[in-house]
Amino acid sequence: MANKAGTKQVTANKKAWHDYFVEEKIEAGIELAGTEVKSIRLGQVNLKDSYCTFKDGEIFVRGMHISPYEKGNIFNKDPMRLRKLLLHKKEILRLFGKTKQDGYAVIPLSVYFRNSHVKLELGLCKGKKLHDKRDSMAKRDAAREIDRAMKSRNR
Repeated sequence: MANKAGTKQVTANKKAWHDYFVEEKIEAGIELAGTEVKSIRLGQVNLKDSYCTFKDGEIFVRGMHISPYEKGNIFNKDPMRLRKLLLHKKEILRLFGKTKQDGYAVIPLSVYFRNSHVKLELGLCKGKKLHDKRDSMAKRDAAREIDRAMKSRNR
């Protein structure tokens, strides 16, 4: 997302791309406190083991760690607290239906700023099996070898 005008990527969840097939990407806003936004601006956010859950027609992100802002004293919130995501009701219901029926999961892929707003890129993901991970690693290694061969040939 960092390639569009007015966006600045803060962090990405590389583990999600390794563990899941990402079928669809969705942009969501996130409900944050002021000190959390300041901490995100400093790049102190971790998405490694985060995932999304549904409760009472709303969607929340769990496991997203935002380090406390060092100058925030009493205004700092719990780093691992539940954070509400801001999506339209139709999008929430569609994602909820997919996760219940088809075996998908909603996983945060990246955090970025669009203009001055913090956005979270969600992925509608399906889990990879061990042999799928091996296949993708083999394809990546083969592509790397081809690039090396082409580079040495062009010298």
